[in-house]
Amino acid sequence: MDIVIRPAVEADLPAVGAVTHEAFVGDGHSPADGPYASQLLDARPRFEQAELLVAADPADGQLLGCVTFAVGGTPFADIAAPHEGEIRMLAVSGAARGRGVGEQLVRAAIARSRELGLAGMAFSTRPSMTSAHRLYERLGFRRTTERDWDVRPGVRLLVYTMTF
Repeated sequence: MDIVIRPAVEADLPAVGAVTHEAFVGDGHSPADGPYASQLLDARPRFEQAELLVAADPADGQLLGCVTFAVGGTPFADIAAPHEGEIRMLAVSGAARGRGVGEQLVRAAIARSRELGLAGMAFSTRPSMTSAHRLYERLGFRRTTERDWDVRPGVRLLVYTMTF
């Protein structure tokens, strides 16, 4: 399947929100009534304060997935240090799963980190996102347990890192 990875444009924001919400809330990783659900739907802040990358079908332009990329120390970086890049809200539509969309989005974020001269990447993930963990490990990320953290009481996030 051909996939185009490109920076999001304003017209993508509703689809980005829908795909992200589907991946996190629809798959049971985040509660529908929790504070994160509204952030998942509202793609504008990450579009304006970070780099929002989308995967699109070149034949019809349909949005297949998205990821937010941020440099450590910027508003959308939770765990990355200033010399690291971070991915947030990696999401692939249910219809596009299993086609390499997530992998291409992560590879684009790795390339962006290298392009910016960063020393590596660090990011958080939910323990329940085991398919994503396998992808990260296959691409060379390693679990970094000493950087795991609680986003709020009772919600532990796992950290993965990669050094270039």
